[in-house]
Amino acid sequence: MRFMTMFLRTYTPGPPLDEYIDRFWFCSDTPPHPRERITPSGTAHLVINLSDDEIRIDTASGCRRRFSGAAIAGPYSNLFLVDPLVGASLIGVCFRPGRAAPVLGAPLSEFTDTHVDLESVWGRKAAELRERLWTAATPTRRFAVLEEVLRERMHWARPWHGAISVALNAFEQADATVHVRNLAQWVGLSQRRFIQLFRTEVGLTPKLYGRVRRFQRARELAQRTTDPDWAAVAVTCGYFDQSHLIRDFREFCGLSPVAYLNQRTQHVLLKQVPWVG
Repeated sequence: MRFMTMFLRTYTPGPPLDEYIDRFWFCSDTPPHPRERITPSGTAHLVINLSDDEIRIDTASGCRRRFSGAAIAGPYSNLFLVDPLVGASLIGVCFRPGRAAPVLGAPLSEFTDTHVDLESVWGRKAAELRERLWTAATPTRRFAVLEEVLRERMHWARPWHGAISVALNAFEQADATVHVRNLAQWVGLSQRRFIQLFRTEVGLTPKLYGRVRRFQRARELAQRTTDPDWAAVAVTCGYFDQSHLIRDFREFCGLSPVAYLNQRTQHVLLKQVPWVG
């Protein structure tokens, strides 16, 4: 029996793309594994399957959906499951929170809780990009192609509202719940206008985004040890109590905190892929 060793490379683009993109990633020879549970992260991704012109997911409700080999994964508020693409070569872009819309050329609210074929946004440029990536011989050249194409799109990237940057920083630095009304006052907008603008740029409402980011902080903190103190995790991440944390875990990943950590051990290799929550 031949055992696959997954190959993974990541790359951070230079300015000005680094303001919008956290990293590019490429992986190949993905090993056999169960369907992967992708938890919401508050960010958007571009994923391109170089082995097959198809990406398959199952929604939290159990609906099977198929997309072309180049798709945008919008910010999700619940989990979805990805089919095991054994042996596949994949390349992707991890956008920074709230920064995908200027590069993609459309409000991020159009991608909330769904995948969208890149062709429906970029037209024939999507197929051209996938073809160029498939033709490139090495991960380094593929990253160069991605960087070139996305830099070209920056020529007509629309401006980013400064209030969103302030709000996102507040969410990342907070050790407790951030109140939307206080944020709106802080950035000088009405609460209604702030929520509308935030959803357009980030893809989620500010309240939901804050919950997703708090859940992610709790998940990351818990994974640092084999036997986390869940009550301490809840307090550190700003939850009212442990039961509040458990409710968020069940809502965002469909499992209790303990069951989620046990499930994660099944994907020692694949969980390194930045697309996987």
